Amino acid sequence: MTGTRKPVVAGTFYPARRDTLTDTVAACIGEREPAKAIGGIVPHAGYIYSGPTCGAFFAAVEVPAQVILLGPKHTYAGADYALWSGGAWETPLGEVTVDEELASAILERCPGVEPDESAHFEEHSLEVILPFIQYVNPDAKVVPIAFNAMDSGTLMGFGEGIATVISDRNIDALIVVSSDMSHYVSAAEAERLDRMALAGVEKLDATQLVDVVRRNRISMCGVWPAAVGVVAARALGAERGEVIKYTNSGEASGDYNQVVGYAAVKFD
Repeated sequence: MTGTRKPVVAGTFYPARRDTLTDTVAACIGEREPAKAIGGIVPHAGYIYSGPTCGAFFAAVEVPAQVILLGPKHTYAGADYALWSGGAWETPLGEVTVDEELASAILERCPGVEPDESAHFEEHSLEVILPFIQYVNPDAKVVPIAFNAMDSGTLMGFGEGIATVISDRNIDALIVVSSDMSHYVSAAEAERLDRMALAGVEKLDATQLVDVVRRNRISMCGVWPAAVGVVAARALGAERGEVIKYTNSGEASGDYNQVVGYAAVKFD
């Protein structure tokens, strides 16, 4: 059993006070009409920018007892495919328990993944999602995995491995991918590029997603975890990726010349 990961972006990406954070997440989510889903994609920027987009996802899906979190690495620390295997993650809303049994099964089944905490210490991509999970289902357990770039064989094996673990254990787990879309281009260019990338996601075609992002040099930071999530979702019977909401940072900042794109997508 590993220790407790302390929050590193509380007070910057999202409020550090429990009551303020609760109110902020509630406002981002709004009225809920949840339905079952296999998974989806949410953004991971500061809540002032991407919170309403992330909230749109959690307003639309049920959050079961187990959540597998797949996010990109923004640092070079730790293993390329790093899984936090036990203990808990802390936010101002309390602790989220890591599901050790599910983590162990993923470590056994998925190629290349390693139990590694160092990759997560300064990484924000999964931390910012946790308050949304806690707000919707305070009892949910998580398995956090951070990714670097991977070859297509590893990508497919990883996604299929996650699907096999969920299927073999007959559990109702939600796969949540953390990714922002285009970075630091105009709002019009971001939407043009991002819609191209999202076309592959909507068809649950991981190969198309990766190829389009590579060919067009789309700065989608979570393309690898998104592709893994797409492979897993399709293997578990999902038929589509539904874009629930698409926005960009200019809607909060007023600067539409240099934006980051945000998408909320549901796999069902």
